[in-house]
Amino acid sequence: MASTVTTEPSKDSPASSRPGYGQLLRTRGAWTFLLPGFAARQPFAMLTISIVLLVQHTTGSYGAAGAAAAVTGVSMALFAPYSGRLADRYGQRAVLVPGVLLHALSGLTLTALALAHAPLWALFAAAVPTGASVPQVGPMVRARWGVKLQGTPLMTTAAAFESVTDELTFVFGPLLATALCTAVDPAAGLVTEAALTLLGGLLFAAQKGTQPTVAPTGHTRVEHASALRVPGVRVLIAVFLGIGSVFGGMQVSLAAFSESIGEPGLNGVLYGVFAAGNMLSGIVCGAVAWKVAPQRRLVVGYGALALAASGLWAAHSVLVLAGLGLLVGMCIAPALITGYTLVEGLVPAGARTEAFTWLTGAVALGQAAAVTVAGQLEDRFWDGAGFLVPMAGTVLALATLVALRSRLVSRPRSRTMARGVGHRMPMTVD
Repeated sequence: MASTVTTEPSKDSPASSRPGYGQLLRTRGAWTFLLPGFAARQPFAMLTISIVLLVQHTTGSYGAAGAAAAVTGVSMALFAPYSGRLADRYGQRAVLVPGVLLHALSGLTLTALALAHAPLWALFAAAVPTGASVPQVGPMVRARWGVKLQGTPLMTTAAAFESVTDELTFVFGPLLATALCTAVDPAAGLVTEAALTLLGGLLFAAQKGTQPTVAPTGHTRVEHASALRVPGVRVLIAVFLGIGSVFGGMQVSLAAFSESIGEPGLNGVLYGVFAAGNMLSGIVCGAVAWKVAPQRRLVVGYGALALAASGLWAAHSVLVLAGLGLLVGMCIAPALITGYTLVEGLVPAGARTEAFTWLTGAVALGQAAAVTVAGQLEDRFWDGAGFLVPMAGTVLALATLVALRSRLVSRPRSRTMARGVGHRMPMTVD
């Protein structure tokens, strides 16, 4: 899967000698789901940091704050793949509308309980539905791109564009959440997150014309086997768990570092620098016509990520930490982009939304574990001890990737179907 391959122009995209962002954005109907999709995923970057800042304010403990945020992340990681499978089977709108309603209600409940100084178990109880109902808009947008660009070299460009979009939310989301929680009210971040999720999710769900179609099955039972049965997907889950450990470890550790120097508002700026590096490298990654196989790119890029993350714990000044955060961010986007690109060759079209949500859920699960561990390290040891979590997470994931990289090679579709993961006809989204 090299991005230099060219194909005949399709009815959905104009002719071009080389795929690029301009050609991608001229794809017919793309803007109808891109704009509401951006609005709907914006709150995703606000959720964890809003919970951490609110619960830390009401309990005085980063450990408790990290644990509450972790429950939300674990819940999302466990339920996201089922949301993706339901979207593949019944359509995105059928999953999104009740999901965003439940998320807004449970998020506001969690806020009220935290402000009432409810016991930690009550916060955990509210965090479960809050995480379980997080709308999986990013995977749904990627699935819509798959409908438009199936079999064209623009798929790699679309993967890069989506990574850039995701990281753009991680530039603005933490900044907005931190500003609201520190300058307005500790609960303002979570309340705003719930409101934006509801509004953006409903707008995205209203774009019925671009969602993948659901094949009518009549009286014939069609088996929708899990994308998890594809070996390469399981390897990518381990890779994305490591990426999640970076996000979670950075969120808690940067907040603790900023408070330790008496500048809590600096947290959003430092995290924004980290996310900006991610976004900028994503733009570059999508603009390059790669000749190196994606499997090799993933191994090399992930090695750079593990190396950069290993230096965070030793940073003791704002400038050094900002520089290292920028470098770590620049290493994340290529790994994310390459991982999502590999899904297109590994997984049949009818299971791709689920595959994307497995990867998104892996990031959330890694983030949840990292938030918990980093919070405990910050409470019990020195300032900056939480930065050990990104180092450990990426090194372990890199070892898994190197050992199992052969499973990321695309197999003939017939062999995949023999494992029960696809259909003989492109019935669901093609």
